[in-house]
Amino acid sequence: MSDPDYDSKIEQIASLITADGTPHDEQDQQKLQKYHSYAKTSFNLGDEQARQLVNEAFLYLMLKNAKDVDPLQKGDEFGAGFS
Repeated sequence: MSDPDYDSKIEQIASLITADGTPHDEQDQQKLQKYHSYAKTSFNLGDEQARQLVNEAFLYLMLKNAKDVDPLQKGDEFGAGFS
């Protein structure tokens, strides 16, 4: 089931990532820290919750921009662990 508030938070972070031009597969922790801090302060989250939200925002962007991809079939390529 989808939580509209949670989805909105993911979309806000995804918009920030897109506006910054950050690659959707960014791994540099210093660059990712900006998004973790944003999530923590904007949504009053702890470290782990902020990290999860940012990871989901990156996953959302990767899936959104993938062409003809079934996430259930190709989810492991995105680190989603769908089976």
